[in-house]
Amino acid sequence: MTRTTTNHFPMAKAKHIVRDLFEPNPWVYWVDFLFSDILGWVAFVIAVQAESFSWYRCVAILVAGLALYRAVLFVHELSHLKKDTFRAFHAIWNLICGFPLMLPSFIYCRVHIDHHKQKLYGTSGDPEYFPFALSKPYRIILFPLTMFVAPVFFVFRYLVVAPLSYLAPRYREPLWVSGSSLAAGGPYRRPLPDAEEKRQGFVQELMTFIYAATWFALMILGKMPWKVLEVWYVVAVIILVTNAFRSLVAHCDRNPPNHVMTFDEQFLDSTNIQGNPLLTPLWAPVGLRYHATHHAFPGMPYHRLAEAHRRLMRDLPKGNPYPLANRSGMWAVLGQLWKESSEYTKEHLKNS
Repeated sequence: MTRTTTNHFPMAKAKHIVRDLFEPNPWVYWVDFLFSDILGWVAFVIAVQAESFSWYRCVAILVAGLALYRAVLFVHELSHLKKDTFRAFHAIWNLICGFPLMLPSFIYCRVHIDHHKQKLYGTSGDPEYFPFALSKPYRIILFPLTMFVAPVFFVFRYLVVAPLSYLAPRYREPLWVSGSSLAAGGPYRRPLPDAEEKRQGFVQELMTFIYAATWFALMILGKMPWKVLEVWYVVAVIILVTNAFRSLVAHCDRNPPNHVMTFDEQFLDSTNIQGNPLLTPLWAPVGLRYHATHHAFPGMPYHRLAEAHRRLMRDLPKGNPYPLANRSGMWAVLGQLWKESSEYTKEHLKNS
């Protein structure tokens, strides 16, 4: 495949090639999500009941973490599905996945849309973008490490801070702005909610509080073993750390926060991971290995992205920039990111 490119991504041609791939199949969503979620919670129960430090407990925790990770990432689909569709799916997702893992959908769905707005992508107004390539290398390491403390923050946020913020309303605004979005660690501050967001936030905070308070009450009363909290923490860490590494390789992360990128720049700043056909879907599930394709067509359901990628690679004219988004695997992207970060730091020190 030639590396020379035309000046622009041929969007009109690309849309024509994938024009029949935008209709989501509800059966695919339900079967995939429910299988992943049920498998995850069955493995969770096995891990709680297993002897400490046994090999099968370790396997059960790993299965629980990866299966529930896949289930969690359906929230990405929820953020892109047309409004007022898949309402039952959204409710069930929260009830058996979001609330028990303290990851209710309101902290992601509307926030994620800002990541796809052309004037916000890659800037300080983008919640999911941090210029790691323009930062010191330790920031790359620190990002997944912070996920080890994130579950503790979630417990404290929903079990303590959220109810207190309703007793002291002056704390509602800072909690919403700084503690109600899954951000990549940059200067992002969530805009104040409209009436619908406020209603959803209240209901979902309340439900998450009820789940957490019930479990802690049962553990304190001796009706539920404290091992539940231990396994929950480890599973949450697996989910969050895996997603942190996925986020690090989803984009090239080299855009200055004050630069508004063109569509072509945004596309080439995103990646499609070829990778191992068995291992890559474990850490980049629900179509997220085709992240550049997703950025070209945000409304395309996850189960159509592989076919879209195949068609675009085959049918777009030679010299188009689409193949330049392809990467061989996670470590190739991380290696490039580390290299660019190191070079930037050396240059910055030289000029300071």
